[in-house]
Amino acid sequence: MKLTRRRQDPPSETIIALIDVVFFLLVFFMLIGRMDATAPFDVAPPIAQSGRDMPAGGATVAVSQDGALALDGIAMTRSALETALAAMLASDDGLRVRINAHRDAELRHVLPLVGWAEGIGVRDVVLVVTPTPEP
Repeated sequence: MKLTRRRQDPPSETIIALIDVVFFLLVFFMLIGRMDATAPFDVAPPIAQSGRDMPAGGATVAVSQDGALALDGIAMTRSALETALAAMLASDDGLRVRINAHRDAELRHVLPLVGWAEGIGVRDVVLVVTPTPEP
């Protein structure tokens, strides 16, 4: 009886181990990488001063939920508001403007007012907020 050994085929190269390594590298770089854009300079966000008394004086601009405007309790259009604030600024160069916007008002109604007020030289723009109730 003649015994013959079975000829062994060379083991096939498995790519499964390589796929695992690539997956682990992908997860590693996703965990250590920053997904948000970073500024090329240091940015320190402002600190809220909620709970403090509002500064006195100046003008109060109210913004309703649908974007309607009022200056010191008198409803007016955007152009009339800008004219009135510019006139107030001409007589008081240290004018302070408080913006009291409805909590559901869209930012597209509020932010242009802040930019416009800064552009004409308003000294301070104060955004009125409601503090979170304590439990």
